[in-house]
Amino acid sequence: MLGIQEFWLFIISGLLLNITPGPDTAYIIGRSVQMGWRGGAAAALGICTGCLVHVFAAALGLSALLAASSVAFTVVKWAGAAYLCFIGIQLLLSRPGAMVSADAAATGVKISLRQVLWQGALTNVLNPKVALFFLAFLPQFVAADSPNKAAAFVLLGLIFILNGMLWCLGVAAFAASAARSIRQSGRALLWINRTLGGLFIYLGVRVAMLQAR
Repeated sequence: MLGIQEFWLFIISGLLLNITPGPDTAYIIGRSVQMGWRGGAAAALGICTGCLVHVFAAALGLSALLAASSVAFTVVKWAGAAYLCFIGIQLLLSRPGAMVSADAAATGVKISLRQVLWQGALTNVLNPKVALFFLAFLPQFVAADSPNKAAAFVLLGLIFILNGMLWCLGVAAFAASAARSIRQSGRALLWINRTLGGLFIYLGVRVAMLQAR
């Protein structure tokens, strides 16, 4: 079908990659602790939305451009580093009184959830490593003589994202359930924000330092 080969190996590999902890998992856990299940689910949906962009970009050849053009790679990498630092600074400067609680989110405060979604999406979209990952991973399971490579890339990418979404929602549910008592403490929530903010700033600085070498 569409020249896809070793389909079950793709499924197993995708599942192992999805459950590997990384920045996306940290973001989902942090939002789940802060805002409950809805916050974590919004973060997961945002990250998966960002992955969709990379899948379609891979199908259209944009990822190949990032791999071949040092200028394009550099621009996206610096933009991603700056955005990670921006999110980190926002979290460091936030205060418990200004945060949306799980109860508030449940009563219909959608703006904050939308912000969480777009932060997750932009963090993922601005990460060139994700683009290069899809460029390197997806072609391994598509026959070289396939007449529909773009369609095969999209289908495999959607399957990968679906599996990842299910895993991320599970992570969000577990983190939200385990953190109910933590969210009752404003001081604990403040330190969670500071820790999460420091993590994002570290990731942004690390990307910038690697780029500067």
